[in-house]
Amino acid sequence: MSGRGFNSRRLHIVMIEFDEEMLVNLVCPLTGGKLVLSKDKQELVCKLSQLAYPIREGVPVLRYDHARELYSMEKDHDDI
Repeated sequence: MSGRGFNSRRLHIVMIEFDEEMLVNLVCPLTGGKLVLSKDKQELVCKLSQLAYPIREGVPVLRYDHARELYSMEKDHDDI
């Protein structure tokens, strides 16, 4: 098959990073609490709700059913 169709050789995986400036506009959907970017920059953490929301392809997924609960060790650290 030829033409302009899908070409897997041209497909490149692009890592999109979360824009930290967006944090001033984002809050936890459950509590309205402040969100903090984790050390590894893979999730947004709300200490009030004790939930961590994932960041996928640079986009925060602010759905409580996609969040994970923080472990007791994580709850005690300020540097998350």
